Amino acid sequence: MPPRRDDPSSPAASSAPRAPDEPALPGQVVVEAGEPVEAYWRRRLAQHTGDWYAGLRLQKFPEDLRVYEHLLWAANPDAVIELGSHRGGSTLWFRDRLAALSRYRPGPARRVVAVSEDVGPANEGVALRDSAWHDSITFVEGDVLDPALPELVAAALPDGASCLVVEDTAHRYDTTLSALNGFARFVKPGGFFVVEDAVVDLDALSPAAHGGGGVLAAVTDWLAGDGGAGFAQRRELELYGLTSSPYGWLQRRLP
Repeated sequence: MPPRRDDPSSPAASSAPRAPDEPALPGQVVVEAGEPVEAYWRRRLAQHTGDWYAGLRLQKFPEDLRVYEHLLWAANPDAVIELGSHRGGSTLWFRDRLAALSRYRPGPARRVVAVSEDVGPANEGVALRDSAWHDSITFVEGDVLDPALPELVAAALPDGASCLVVEDTAHRYDTTLSALNGFARFVKPGGFFVVEDAVVDLDALSPAAHGGGGVLAAVTDWLAGDGGAGFAQRRELELYGLTSSPYGWLQRRLP
């Protein structure tokens, strides 16, 4: 019998270096006909915390990643600002999507600016996969509550760069509001700002032990104020009926 592709001893599974805690595949989600949607959601939620991209942790739903691909094509940003980079899987994923789409629409070199209070784990993970990562990725260390952080990020971007901003920090009211206030300016008309993981505020969907909360209130308050006046909440961008970021897909209006 030939070795299974998800067997760590098989050639297919061992052909590239792997992070120390990397499994061959994420766990399977079994769907039972007629079961409540909430039960399916809970199993999907558990699975996404153990998913991978190129051997690095990637804690995002496949459905949300597909929407991101649509937004990257529609807005054609020069850069992605990723607020919260965890272990580097999403940083590498965004960089690779920018590079792939630029083949069909040449332009300036695209870049990901990944921001975390401690960029070490993401930096280490990305370097494990790509020794030339610094050509297209910049890591910025800082706290999203620090009012000086947006200028540090601006220094890593080309002048006038149009950006997709992804907010994936602590999922609290103060961090969400600070991210919106500090980084919405990098989004050009027609571009997008995505506030992730508002599920922490929905009782039926929230991870049981999550310590965050206040994301939805922060988004609502910001949109009602001067800072969010130029943005629209685009719930129809929850395209696939399953998202960890309900109410969080925001677009800057065209003039």
